[in-house]
Amino acid sequence: MSIPFSEAIARFSPPLPLGVAYSGGADSTALLLACVRKWPGQVVALHINHGLQTAASDFQQHCEAVCARIQVPLRSAAVKAGAAPGQSPEDAARLARYQGLVALASQSAGTLALPSVAIAQHADDQVETILLALGRGAGLAGLAGMPAQWTRGGLVFHRPLLGVSVTAIRAWLSQQGQTFIEDPTNQDETFTRNRIRARLLPALASVFPEFRDTFARSSIHAAQAQALLTELAALDFEGVAQKDSQHPLIARLQALSRPRQANVVRHWLKTRYSCVPSAAQLDELLDQVAACTTRGHQIHLKIGAGYIKREGEILAWYNP
Repeated sequence: MSIPFSEAIARFSPPLPLGVAYSGGADSTALLLACVRKWPGQVVALHINHGLQTAASDFQQHCEAVCARIQVPLRSAAVKAGAAPGQSPEDAARLARYQGLVALASQSAGTLALPSVAIAQHADDQVETILLALGRGAGLAGLAGMPAQWTRGGLVFHRPLLGVSVTAIRAWLSQQGQTFIEDPTNQDETFTRNRIRARLLPALASVFPEFRDTFARSSIHAAQAQALLTELAALDFEGVAQKDSQHPLIARLQALSRPRQANVVRHWLKTRYSCVPSAAQLDELLDQVAACTTRGHQIHLKIGAGYIKREGEILAWYNP
């Protein structure tokens, strides 16, 4: 069984004061209201106006009215969430949203600095995230789903409702008599996540009634396995890196098994350059590393937004 909403709030114990990402929708309204009641005077609502639909200004006005009524400070920001070439609209909006939340939390407002922010993503969101990861053939990091806590821009983010179903959230909110807004884009099935919500989740519920709990357990197992791979990658990188340069030596990479080569290269690119290679790019790179047995062998491959090339005995990544 998923966790009751009230139990999830009772377990939630973030550093205070707390920012709550507030869109005006049901989930964020429930989270904001519960946090305000638990920590009166210690909560600030943070609203991001993406400007992606004509109703965006109405959403902001609704949030302002609700916050005024329940006497909660509201910080809001407009962001540009347009997608770059090759980027999905969902990814662009997500990145813009988190950048905006970091900026809002860092604003000075008297002595009320915000060390952490709560996001209202729930158990159904987690299932959708895992299904999206399966659909694109993701590895353990993707199958681990969304973490309950992480740090970005020096700010600690929390997802206290990951174990709570959307049904339980709305049932609690209905009992409070609090109004909220329905985002019409949530019904737009041109977005893959919305198709999953409308078509796959009801089918899963009919075959596996406890799918939220079983998916949550699987995501925990995947996250634990990924943590072990990350530890191994850090240890392997110490062994393959050129002293003081933080670049892998080709000969030392070749001494590792291919899975460990892939693991350490991903770790190097992600931690130092925020670059995530595709499976095809990584396979080609490892083929080139294996073939690099002469001084004249050249490597110059597209990886992520940049390139990897051979520079003498090492691999180097650069973004032109």
